[in-house]
Amino acid sequence: MTIRMAAVAAPFDRDVEGCFARVERLVAAARADGVRLLALPEACLGGYLHSMDGDPSDTPPALDPGGPEIRRLAALAGDMVVCAGFCEAAGDLRYNSVACVTGDGVLGVHRKVHQPLSEDALFAAGDGFAAFDTPVGRLGMMICYDKAFPESARSLALDGAEIVVCVSAWPASRTDPAPDLADDRWTRRFDLFDQARALENQVVWLSANQSGTFGSLRFVGSAKIVGPGGEILARTGVDGGTATAELDVPATLTTARRSMGHLRDRRPAAYLAPAFPAAPAPVPGTGPASRTAPASGVDGAAAAAAVGS
Repeated sequence: MTIRMAAVAAPFDRDVEGCFARVERLVAAARADGVRLLALPEACLGGYLHSMDGDPSDTPPALDPGGPEIRRLAALAGDMVVCAGFCEAAGDLRYNSVACVTGDGVLGVHRKVHQPLSEDALFAAGDGFAAFDTPVGRLGMMICYDKAFPESARSLALDGAEIVVCVSAWPASRTDPAPDLADDRWTRRFDLFDQARALENQVVWLSANQSGTFGSLRFVGSAKIVGPGGEILARTGVDGGTATAELDVPATLTTARRSMGHLRDRRPAAYLAPAFPAAPAPVPGTGPASRTAPASGVDGAAAAAAVGS
């Protein structure tokens, strides 16, 4: 089955109505272009943070995954599959989350697990990664800094994800910014992580990101679609836009994995446990990081083998 997919780099702020107006335009343009899977950036419904200083007053508007805003997003999606980032309200806690929706409702929600700098002063941490079935194939999601950790993408690949959507609000370097954003070291790292995670897991990778500036942060844009060989199939560059590609995902994965299958050829028994202490446990949430159907075809031992691989 050949599907057309797209990843967006665009600016978003605290004006939720303004954010929805931009999302509506992006969805309409994608639909007119025949897109069936659309990835929008992290925090595209209410904006990200003005800085990474942990100011407790800097929290974006908190939305209920079962509330009117996410239902509105689903209505806009209609027959498309749309992934969009938002600040999730969960009782007294707030999560940096991404929802995957169609016109039928919410297919999955992922809560950001890995929190850079002072983000943990504002958000609780998610506690896992899970793939889920969608009309365009089995899909997994992560948010921004999650992709810096190989275990995140490997967990999704072992859970059968054919497509991974990573939504970001990834800024340029704060300490040594490059005059040309395309040459910034954090732009380079953003691109490297996208290509490495796609290649090492042999999956199709959609990377959406904020662009422009918000508060003290200057985002690197660079939305892209990466094939399972690590090749960039489409990209926006740092100025933003929409990257679009068309793929027969099952056939593409079969070809990529035919000779050298990175998941098939693993040797989990050879991978040593880390010799350093584990990070402190995250703040307990009110539910799992991805509220989706249980994984199929992957047992607990296989999931555990993701660590260190």
